Amino acid sequence: MIITQRAYPRAALIGNPSDGYFGKTIAFTFRNFCAEVRLFETPEFEIQAGERDRSRYGNVEEMIAQINRFGYYGGVRLLQAAVKRFHDHCRQHAIPLEPRGFTLRYTTSIPPHLGLAGSSAIITACFRALLEFFGVTVEKPVLANLILESETRELGIPAGLQDRVAQVYDCPMFMDFDRQLIETRGYGNYLPLPPHTLPRLYVAYRTELAEGSEVLHSNLRYRYNQGDKDVLDAIREWADLTVRARDLLLAGRGAELGPLLNRNFDLRRQVCQLSAGNIEMVETARAAGASAKFTGSGGAIIGTYTDEAVFEALAAGLGRIGVHAVKPVL
Repeated sequence: MIITQRAYPRAALIGNPSDGYFGKTIAFTFRNFCAEVRLFETPEFEIQAGERDRSRYGNVEEMIAQINRFGYYGGVRLLQAAVKRFHDHCRQHAIPLEPRGFTLRYTTSIPPHLGLAGSSAIITACFRALLEFFGVTVEKPVLANLILESETRELGIPAGLQDRVAQVYDCPMFMDFDRQLIETRGYGNYLPLPPHTLPRLYVAYRTELAEGSEVLHSNLRYRYNQGDKDVLDAIREWADLTVRARDLLLAGRGAELGPLLNRNFDLRRQVCQLSAGNIEMVETARAAGASAKFTGSGGAIIGTYTDEAVFEALAAGLGRIGVHAVKPVL
């Protein structure tokens, strides 16, 4: 038996990074890239290393290039955390698991450390494979929590629910992470949105800007915990922008989202220290007539455009600074 499961990158349309602070966001998955996990039954349990995990190189420069692209940690630790969290959940809820050996193998084409939720995509695909292999059912809101806990609880990576909810539901999602709901039942209010309500969108990325989301969230979390007024005000406004965007989408007025997306980024720029390269991406896209904001924590942007002429100007302008633009396939 060979089980193959996939998960896709997430683009945060609006509201991020308020998802980790009881805010509201809209995000969706797109199929231009994917993470794939294969599970097949074997006498023993094994996790096979992928491209990100190799430890043999032709020379030191090759190793450094690998670190610059993927960081110091590969994908094996993500699969280990997912398997542990899955088994802990089953044990805690008295879900019997047949003692079967299996092997896990992963591949991914999602550009790493660009705010596209590539790590959680690997974990999501792994959970789907484990659920299928063991015949276990987990409700979607709970599954999103387990995927998040694989990173936060098991690996100590600061993160929020947004990415995992979007990847579990695998469609455009409005997410309200209401504090009372989160603290009482463990998850917020999640509303799937019809894909056709989304306007013309692009996603653009530059791999040299890659950095883990923990770089941004560690400082933001500290300021949030300290009651920083600027940060608290920003979180409230991000949530308000998300509600306004949801209402426009449901009213068939998605083409009007551009100014809201721009405000989302401008607000982040006020409360977060951003690199010159990230700012250049946004300003270049806006100069072509598109809106622009981060898809996640930096390294990739998302925005709206009005027509093909604007997209071509956008792609050309971004290409001159080493940024690749794609139209997300839903």
